[in-house]
Amino acid sequence: MDKNRLEAFSDGVIAIIITIMVLELKVPHGSSWEELRPLLPVFLSYVLSFLFVGIYWNNHHHFLKTAERVDGRVLWANLHLLFWMSLIPFVSGWMGENNFTSLPVAIYGVIMVMSALAYTLLVFSLISLHGPDSKLASAITSDGNIKGRVSLVLYLCAIPLAFWNASAAALLYVVVAALWFVPDRHTEKLLTK
Repeated sequence: MDKNRLEAFSDGVIAIIITIMVLELKVPHGSSWEELRPLLPVFLSYVLSFLFVGIYWNNHHHFLKTAERVDGRVLWANLHLLFWMSLIPFVSGWMGENNFTSLPVAIYGVIMVMSALAYTLLVFSLISLHGPDSKLASAITSDGNIKGRVSLVLYLCAIPLAFWNASAAALLYVVVAALWFVPDRHTEKLLTK
């Protein structure tokens, strides 16, 4: 099965996710800096979520670039990832509208964990289809795999931490985004060869 349709569909869904997130940013009814202050938490949650969606899109693009084909299992794994990512605008808006309070910050972490697990399932479905000696399999065993595990641990720590200190939990999400913002050079070389 050709992978181009999967890529086009995924790109469209991700574009809609970003569009929904930006629509949560309401225009203030004034022109002073003071009018922007109440919007700061919503804007910060948007920036964080935009980074995460961008990171997923970037990594999704790189891994699919190496894929020669997809099958039904990969299609369903991809839909599973897109489902969890489609919830990011909701939890992002909820977290921002409520000034990063405990429950929204914790639920944000749950959605991040589920997105990460869904992404991992997609990657392993692609590896299973292409074989353990494929370029994709070589790339996932590099530092990206370590970053994935560290990210999952940080997400899982942030969820209960949100009920004790929501700001510290949100900071852990920022750390995960920063970890992935800088691409792994080894993986990038393997995927672009």
